[in-house]
This record gives sequence, structure tokens and C-alpha cells, in this order.
Amino acid sequence: MILSRKNLSISESLTLAIDAKAKRMKAEGEDVIGFGAGEPDFPTPQFVLEAAKHALNNGMTRYTPSSGTLELREAICRKLKRDNNINYAPDEIIVSNGAKHSLYNVFQAILNPGDEVLIPQPYWLSYPEMVKMADGMPVFIETKEENFFKVSVEDLEQAITPKTKAIIINSPNNPNGCVYNEKELAEIAELAVKKEIFIVSDEIYEEMVYDDAEHISIASLNEDIKGFTLTVNGMSKAYAMTGWRIGYTAGPKEVIKIMNNIQSHSTSNPNSIAQYASTVALDAPKNEIKEMIQEFDKRRLYMVDKINSIPYLSCKRPKGAFYVMMNISKAIGKRWGNKEINGSLSFADALLESKKVTVVPGIAFGADSYVRLSYAVSLDKIQKGLDRIHQFMNELE
Repeated sequence: MILSRKNLSISESLTLAIDAKAKRMKAEGEDVIGFGAGEPDFPTPQFVLEAAKHALNNGMTRYTPSSGTLELREAICRKLKRDNNINYAPDEIIVSNGAKHSLYNVFQAILNPGDEVLIPQPYWLSYPEMVKMADGMPVFIETKEENFFKVSVEDLEQAITPKTKAIIINSPNNPNGCVYNEKELAEIAELAVKKEIFIVSDEIYEEMVYDDAEHISIASLNEDIKGFTLTVNGMSKAYAMTGWRIGYTAGPKEVIKIMNNIQSHSTSNPNSIAQYASTVALDAPKNEIKEMIQEFDKRRLYMVDKINSIPYLSCKRPKGAFYVMMNISKAIGKRWGNKEINGSLSFADALLESKKVTVVPGIAFGADSYVRLSYAVSLDKIQKGLDRIHQFMNELE
């Protein structure tokens, strides 16, 4: 029996696999420090929980429109105007089962077989798989650590072909934490409008910015680029609602309509209770978010300073999200016991075996000389985990 050739080529999410392995080892009683998590370690705010209870108690457990309730889409419109200075109408919004589902639907809606999507590298590992699932072709554009992993407009222009359909911009970025400034976004926007190319703007980490960084939505720059932009966001990161699975897309009405048609036949509507709770959350003050960001900032600064004090390791200080890309290139070629470190996979395997610390191999992001560490774990665990990494590096031969 021949199964789907296209989907046989889709790889497993390495971040989810590593996180699951760490949780399994912990359940078996092992003292594992996991730096793989892509979710805040803070509880969902109490007022959001109360809103969900209210929805349950009042029978809000039925189907909703497949694109999401009007109330939630109106709340998203208010949020985009208030926080991002972009005007959208409810029929230019679709709510999906998490931002990952939103992105999947975007590529299903805009791509035809052979269409190319430009993806700056290192990239979130699901982007190329989603593009391939929509019969598109991922085209990777290498970035430089000295430029904080940000893609230049010159690099994008050189990669554009007649088949180019979209450019992915993820700011703040997973896995590297870069944040694009207004000038950089304006140059990319001008190129996209000139070449009539979609911008898929993944803004799920928009609240997690530090130092002098400012999150800017590329669609807010002018009406021309807004017409080519699909802005994706959601509730998972800012509101610590990863399991609630609410994401949304704002964009041109004709694209949103196609996404709604796809969704109506695949998943129908997002969870009704989570939609109600999200409506309440988006209109609420951001006190809990600000407290969470302050704590993330402390962890970020500690992690960066500690990594840069460890032999053979280094990193840049990220401006956003809650990840650090740790450069392990000076450790490649060394050995731990009878194991040679020949890339990020062998580094991660040896580290887990010897010190019970999980990191995500950079090969998953197209950057084999790096591993990703999340600081969405407590400062105490960060300290212990980095001390173990320090010990591991001292044992390399």
C-alpha cells in the first residue's frame, strides 16, 4: 500500500519531540533540566480562567462560525488598532486553532504547486514543512549572527524569482530573538509591494521585547504593504494560553475567505470556550503580561552573561521572544568520552546523556553550529542547567 508521498516527507517537530522526551524522563524520576520549552512557565491569568468558567456555566459550548465569533473578531480588530495601529474589519479576520494552524491555513490559501516562499535562516522549524504541505517550495536565505540573524533586503532581492509568492517575517523571532526595526521593515515592504509578493508576518512573540527594541507590525507602515500582508498572532505566548489553541490572521478579505472555506471543511470552528476567554483577555489591562516580561528579562540577561563566560560557547543578546541561540562552533571536533561532537545533534545528545540537560539542536532551524535554549523556565533551573553545561564543556577533550 502506497501512502501519501508528499506527507511521508514531512518531518516530526523536533522541539515538541525533545520537550516530550524531557517530560518523560522527569516522569521516570530523572533530574532533567529542559531548555526546549516553547511555552511560558507562568499560569494563565486568573481572570481568563474565570471567563472560561463563565462560558461553561452559561452554555457557551456550541458551534460558532468557522471563522470565530463576531465578538472575538471585533476584539481582535480593537487590539490591532490599539496596539499595532492597523485598521481591520471583522471579515478581514479569521480565528483558528492556534497561530500554527493560522499559518498552515495561510499557506494553503496562497500557494500553488511550485510557488516559492523565502524563509530567513535560522527559521522556526515548522515553516518549511507547512510550505511543503501546501505544495510550495521553501527557499532558505542564510543570515549572519553578526547582524543578529536579520535578513537584508539585498539578500531577499537576490533570492526572488518569478515563482516567489511570499516572504516570511518572524519578529520577534523564534529561534534567535531578533527584532526588526522600522527602517528594515520599510525596505522589505517596499520590495514586496514592488514585486507583488505576500508578506507572512508571524507576530506571536510581539509582547516579548527588551532593551530598546520595539515591535512594529509591517502592515502598519502603509496601505500598500497592508494589502500584501497576512498578520498572524495568537493568545499562546502573551497570555500563557498555549493549550487553549487560539490564533488569528488579519489580511486581505479574499485570502481570509479562502482560509475560512478551508477551515470550515477541516476543523470547523476553534474552541468556543477558549474564544470567549480570549475575547475577555484582549480587552483587559496587561498587568500580568508586563510582570511576565520583566521576569523573562532577568532570565535573559543572566543566561546571556553565563553562556558567554563558558569555554567554547558564545551568544548574542536577543532583543525579543524567550530564546537564545548558543554558538557551539568551537566545540565541534571535540569529544566527550567516546562521542565526537560533529554538530548540534551530537552536542545535544551528549549533553543530555552526561548532564541531563535538554537543548534543541540548531539543525532543526537550519543552523547546525548552534543550539537553542529557552528561558521560559525558572531562574533557579536556568542557573542549575547552565552550571551543568559549564561542567560538560570543561569535560570535552
